[in-house]
Amino acid sequence: MSQTDPSRTPPARRRIGRNGRVALICGVVFVAMVGAAYAAIPFYRAFCQATGYGGTIRKAEAAPGAVLDQTLEIHFDTNVRGLPWDFSSEQSSQTVKIGETKVAIFKVTNHADHPVTARAVFNVAPDQAGVYFRKLSCFCFSDQTVAAGATVEMPVLYFVDPKYATDFETRKGKTITLSYTFFPATDVKAPKAQAAD
Repeated sequence: MSQTDPSRTPPARRRIGRNGRVALICGVVFVAMVGAAYAAIPFYRAFCQATGYGGTIRKAEAAPGAVLDQTLEIHFDTNVRGLPWDFSSEQSSQTVKIGETKVAIFKVTNHADHPVTARAVFNVAPDQAGVYFRKLSCFCFSDQTVAAGATVEMPVLYFVDPKYATDFETRKGKTITLSYTFFPATDVKAPKAQAAD
């Protein structure tokens, strides 16, 4: 029984074999890139919240043990995109000692004739302050549903980490702006219509 000499395989057949391998490799690379793109979003969000990168505020488990005499002015900025809501802060700003736990109250009024669910995104300015601005509790940690015509108060419990006062990039800073923007929650299912009697 004679063996086939690869050099004697017709060129068209060799070309089909190579093209098939190239197509398979391209398909695998494409699927891997799409998967990496979807996985990048939660990884980036987790990275920003862990490091304070880009002014993203970090969640805290407990208040710091030290309160410094140095004070900061915390300004509040409220925005709404694509919602029939009024959204405001009870105070436009607060004076807070570094390390001191403070409560800021925000208010939302839903002008729609049905309940509306939304999600707040947040950041601080300047960006460097995001590493030290910590929240113990916040309405921004989960979706918020406000009934038709209702007004609700939403507290935020926060502090500025005492390390803010020793960081070269932040120690001379006197003001921080905490900004919230409410968007419609995209993953909320609309309620089913009730059958007519």
